[in-house]
Amino acid sequence: MIILISEYLSQYIPSFRVFEYLTFRAVLALFTALFMSLSLGAFVIKKLQLLHFGQVVRDDGPESHLKKTGTPTMGGILIVGCISLSILLWCRLDNIYVWYTLATLLAYSSIGFADDYLKVVRHDPHGLRAKYKYFWQSACAITLACCIYGSATLSSETTLVVPFFKEYMPDLGFLIIPLAYFVLTGSSNAVNLTDGLDGLAIITTITVASGLGFVAWLTSNSNFAQYLYIPYVPKASEIAIVCMAIVGAGLGFLWFNSYPAQVFMGDVGSLSLGAVLGIIAILIRQEFLLFIMGGIFVLETVSVILQVGSYKWRGRRIFRMAPIHHHLEKGGWPEPRVMARFWIITLVLVLIGLITLKLR
Repeated sequence: MIILISEYLSQYIPSFRVFEYLTFRAVLALFTALFMSLSLGAFVIKKLQLLHFGQVVRDDGPESHLKKTGTPTMGGILIVGCISLSILLWCRLDNIYVWYTLATLLAYSSIGFADDYLKVVRHDPHGLRAKYKYFWQSACAITLACCIYGSATLSSETTLVVPFFKEYMPDLGFLIIPLAYFVLTGSSNAVNLTDGLDGLAIITTITVASGLGFVAWLTSNSNFAQYLYIPYVPKASEIAIVCMAIVGAGLGFLWFNSYPAQVFMGDVGSLSLGAVLGIIAILIRQEFLLFIMGGIFVLETVSVILQVGSYKWRGRRIFRMAPIHHHLEKGGWPEPRVMARFWIITLVLVLIGLITLKLR
């Protein structure tokens, strides 16, 4: 929105043209989301406390988590709100990719909100039933996937990029729909499973979003795209701003979510953040890159799948408790150590992902 105002004012005051620079708006988007999150954080926490939106902790989990009972949850409302406002302020609203990311953020946060509301307010330990949650996740994913395919005007918008292969970039065509479906549902649930320790999900999301934001900037630049042999997607330019808004809102939330957490994001935050990382990877044509950068999300998801499968078919558990961060806690790792080491691993994986752009 501000870019439209600046374009008008630049006719009379040339200095307003600075707002046309992508990197300038990306930095401002980060600071806007950060300051809003820091400014509103204490207010939101107080409101959640007054509404008695407290966390319900499982009895079979790590003993150290029992003291977290009653800690305000659904703090993801703060994250989603700050990201949305920052996007609306600093992105070009005539870019369809901006609306895809915004729609994804709001749609999946609504699903998460329904789940949190049933758990916290209605005191239903199951929350939104799994079949209903998966149905709405799938409905949103399929709708978004069809819209992305329908609005594609360049072959580069449906090209599949495979790490380490420079010449092999097939045009998926309509097959982008099932791919987008699996990426969106998978990423949203993966971040949701990772959200079990103070600061773990948000700091991992921030790190991955930073890497994807840099790749989005490269993808929208014809010179860099040609040099790196990646699809040139002009509309991906505004995605870099979206990523910086995620980083800013995430850093602000981390201020209150770091150990010991004053607030939890809840499903309203984890489902929406996971889904928006997925839609970003789809739009910039880097689904495999998300798999690499988000390796911790993958590890957490695989640990749950292995645990459930092993118990169902063999009657034995592989881990002390799934997801794997709880397994490590029950093995004696303090919560801050798990978070710090998982963040280090994520940082390394993001750097490896960036390296793969050149090693092709």
